[in-house]
Amino acid sequence: MRPLHLVGSFARASLQKDLAYRANFWISLLHSVINLGVGIFSLQILFHQTETIRGWNQAQALSLLGVYLIISALRGLFIGPSLDALAGIGQEIWSGNFDFSLLKPVPVQFLVSIRFWNFYALLDLLFGMGVLAFAIHQANHIIVINLLLFLPALISAVVILYSLLLAFTALTFWNPGFLFTWVFDSLFQLARYPVTIYPAWLRMILTWVVPVGVMTTIPVQTLHGKIPAGMLGWIILVAGSLLTASSWFFHCAVKRYSSASS
Repeated sequence: MRPLHLVGSFARASLQKDLAYRANFWISLLHSVINLGVGIFSLQILFHQTETIRGWNQAQALSLLGVYLIISALRGLFIGPSLDALAGIGQEIWSGNFDFSLLKPVPVQFLVSIRFWNFYALLDLLFGMGVLAFAIHQANHIIVINLLLFLPALISAVVILYSLLLAFTALTFWNPGFLFTWVFDSLFQLARYPVTIYPAWLRMILTWVVPVGVMTTIPVQTLHGKIPAGMLGWIILVAGSLLTASSWFFHCAVKRYSSASS
């Protein structure tokens, strides 16, 4: 129960901080509405010209946008704020304050992954769930088994997201002055569209090198019953393998850290 207690304590502290600056709620709401509007408007432009794009109809593409917003929101809720506090310019690795994290009687990876929360990201989560629900209503062919299979696919996608962010954060130990997560952000933007619409060389990168494409495409294919045989098991295996590899890589990177007191 101690890990859950720590998560609750960190979440409460972050919530108190967010409530101290209530004007940020309206700023975050405006940002979320603009982000949602741009996504929907982009799809409207695309499907105004054609009924399908590489086999994806409008309801399926809207489902993908909903999944993208949900995954982005979960990243913004706790994964992003916590890891950015470690690897951003002027943050712990850069300043040497990572010493204090290492001294705490808590596994360092667990600590740096759940310390800071941004509850305004719940706005994006609600919008994403709303878009996904509307897309499911529009599709009219979603069956219960697909909904049940969608959940492990979505969880696997979040695990892949965390693993990739952890690995990119670990690279900062070699070069604290370079924001490696910004590189990931640029690639992650491509996940808002089906991976099948990209050229073969880019599709290869988004599937096998930095698999951000599969994080949204495969859950949506599962939801609509269009997933190839064995693909769900593949994404679960990839998620487990990436989590193991990124955790090992992170602990190797920590050994390179030069203490501020050394």
